[in-house]
Parts: sequence; structure tokens; C-alpha cells
Amino acid sequence: MCIFCDIVEGKIPSKKVYENDYVFCFDDINPVAPVHVLVVPKKHFDNINELANSPEGALYSAEITKAVAEVAKIKGVNGAFRTINNCGEGAGQTVMHVHFHVIAGADLTEKLI
Repeated sequence: MCIFCDIVEGKIPSKKVYENDYVFCFDDINPVAPVHVLVVPKKHFDNINELANSPEGALYSAEITKAVAEVAKIKGVNGAFRTINNCGEGAGQTVMHVHFHVIAGADLTEKLI
């Protein structure tokens, strides 16, 4: 079973930041900045490619985008944040359930790595 599916279903505890019918957003347990929230669709898609090629992909993509903005608002980052998606093991994806990192609360340079 997928750890993010278990979190969405409440089988594994998390610190919820935001939720709607399509996404569940929670604080990362290993934050890289003062604000580090994961935005996870409630429906399982392995990665962004699977999401994009799904008949429901546009709907979930729109809901993810809205959720990212809502998380930024809730966390009070005033529009200064970074959103990251890793697609595939070679890009650093460690949980094979598409998700987006919202990172803020520290001065972030333009350098990604």
C-alpha cells in the first residue's frame, strides 16, 4: 500500500494544513524550510505523467493548483514560496504517489540545488 494513500485515509497520522474533496495537504515530517507542506491528490497517481494522461488529470491538476495557493495563504507566506514536484526515482521521487512540495519561510535563492 502507498504511504500517502494511508495518510489521506487517516490510517497514518499527519498534521493537516488543508483538505477538500480532491486533495489532502499536510506538513512534511522532514521539512527543509520553516514551511514545508505536501499537497497530495486523494486519488492515487504514481507520478505527474500518470496524472497528466488520466481522464481526470485536468480536474486534479486544477485542484492541486488551488490547494497550493490555499496552503500559501494559510501558512502566511505572502506569495513567496516554491513548489516542487519530483517525477521518478532519478529525479528524487521517493513516494510513488504524485505530490507537490510547498516550501517557504526562509530566503530561497534562484538556485534549485
